Amino acid sequence: MNILLVEDDSRISDFIVKGLEENGMHVQLATNGQQVQEYIQTIDWDLILMDIMLPDIDGIQLTKLIRFKKIYTPILVLSALSDIGDKTSALDSGADDYLTKPFHFNELLARINALTRRTKFNYEKKRILLYLQRFTIKPGKASCYAK
Repeated sequence: MNILLVEDDSRISDFIVKGLEENGMHVQLATNGQQVQEYIQTIDWDLILMDIMLPDIDGIQLTKLIRFKKIYTPILVLSALSDIGDKTSALDSGADDYLTKPFHFNELLARINALTRRTKFNYEKKRILLYLQRFTIKPGKASCYAK
């Protein structure tokens, strides 16, 4: 799994990177919005872990920018901000989930697995639908025609 971690606190990023890599995931760290904008243009990520409080732009604005660019990679916000307004703002901006710091690493892993499982299922469903669109099915007949 290919994960973009957006986090400017080195203690937190070291902890997350170590844990995810021990679980077989590849992690690329971005510490500011400029790096995020470069990375999302060049690599297809399976998941983005997004901090809100960054030095140059907040994670909410980055999330809106990512969605504006029609990038639908799942985004899991990791933030010390625990107010309900912060959570709803992040989710309304396009984030798929929100986890408040501090968190248990096993909960982070479970949320990552849940988000990527849903994404994989939706991708497979779209592939099947695209495949089926190549055929014409005529009700009442025992045949199918390829386009």
